[in-house]
Amino acid sequence: MSSTITTKFTITDGGITKPQGFTAGGLHCGIKKNRPDLAWCYSQVPAVSAGVYTENIFKAAPLIVNQESIGIEHKTQAVLVNSGVANACTGHQGLQDAYEMQRILAAKFKIPQHYAAIASTGVIGTRLPLENIARGVDRITNWDQSKEFEQFEQAIMTTDLAPKRVSVELIIDNKVVTIGGAAKGSGMINPNMATMLAFITTDAAVDQESLEQLLKQVTEATFNMIAVDGDTSTNDMVLALANGLAGNSVLSPSHLEWDKFAAAFSYAARELAKKIAQDGEGATKLIEVTVNNAVDITQARIISKTIIMSNLVKTAIFGADPNWG
Repeated sequence: MSSTITTKFTITDGGITKPQGFTAGGLHCGIKKNRPDLAWCYSQVPAVSAGVYTENIFKAAPLIVNQESIGIEHKTQAVLVNSGVANACTGHQGLQDAYEMQRILAAKFKIPQHYAAIASTGVIGTRLPLENIARGVDRITNWDQSKEFEQFEQAIMTTDLAPKRVSVELIIDNKVVTIGGAAKGSGMINPNMATMLAFITTDAAVDQESLEQLLKQVTEATFNMIAVDGDTSTNDMVLALANGLAGNSVLSPSHLEWDKFAAAFSYAARELAKKIAQDGEGATKLIEVTVNNAVDITQARIISKTIIMSNLVKTAIFGADPNWG
């Protein structure tokens, strides 16, 4: 296992199953012709959860279900993701299909329905093939043991060319705390967020309100700062789960090592965001813009987004032609 040591945390090999108590996997259930298309992630105990969702006025049905369910207890224990069909712009029936997808997961994993989160990505305007999803879920037999994070990553991909993962470790309260992540995203990449899904897991014990605020702040500085083609999706979601199995005292801004955890969490999100942008459809280069001496963060964002969304800049970078005009 290779690793890189920073001043606050260690970058390691792994993904969403790197933190204690998280399992995951993926399989082919028949939505796509011959590629994995159904992924799942499970925590041995209910995890404190927080989500950030697309600002598109048309939110896909899974996002509506998750916002409602997570709002009940702010706990999530399992996640089910299908690729190939987005279940977006599918009306009342699409919402009922999303609830049924959630029910199927909860029944299989023997958890309360509001502890089950769902996500869909793929073609817009097409109903979920619930029979395929149900058959796929029925084939999951080792949800409390599997560490197949790579299969999870493959199963959530649509037009992605490469899987996207991250994991880091750090010491808090003399306990090893781990943060893992997986994401997908390739086209319709534009702030705020993109056609993207991101899942961040940690075995740290974290106060729910603090996790939610951290996720919002980090998303604003990472996932909401990427752009590829100028389109915004209906299904974008970032979901964070913290199951507390590391055994540290509960983290919040009042904790002496909160900044250390926040830095590691931010790094994980930033790496996933960069990998999404780098894998943009047809992309051959990743452009990063740093703005100095701006009046405020709003001005800096306007300037940087104007540059990275400019077709003239993109063509100059693509052609390796330093035409500053």
